[in-house]
Amino acid sequence: MKIPLFWDTVGKSGGNFQIRILNMFKGQFLYSIDSKSRISIPAKLRKNLLPEAKDSFVLTQGIGKCIDVYPADYWDTIEKRLNQLNQYDPNEMKFIRMFLQHATDAEMDTQSRIILPPYLLEFAGIEKEVLILGALQKIEIWNPQIFKDHSTGSPESYDQLAAKVMMGR
Repeated sequence: MKIPLFWDTVGKSGGNFQIRILNMFKGQFLYSIDSKSRISIPAKLRKNLLPEAKDSFVLTQGIGKCIDVYPADYWDTIEKRLNQLNQYDPNEMKFIRMFLQHATDAEMDTQSRIILPPYLLEFAGIEKEVLILGALQKIEIWNPQIFKDHSTGSPESYDQLAAKVMMGR
């Protein structure tokens, strides 16, 4: 039985799978970075953190010039997938290096803030304002203008893209 990404199998009991819903982040929030390169994780996103994450995250470069923020518990799933890649395949190894070279751990402080490293801020073109997006099992942090350009840069409309992605190609 194939389980969609938003489900997690936690064990078998008498031949039946026990399934729980993983954190699913959604929504958008406009915030500012403070003088110490910290941002607050919005309360509406924090409520979806599972206790297993222990207020810890892994940050890395995302696709489309953003910063991806993975809760630590979900990062375990990412690591398992990366470990399935062939380290002797040049393309797969190149991806592993590119994906992990900027990965770093982050802990949420008592005021629900995380520190964004300078090299990730530079990668994402972030200076003062950030757009924080829920993106299923991860959070994305964008420069608002870059996100706007990225979102409107596609020749396909939302309707066309939804039909293509959700109904098959």
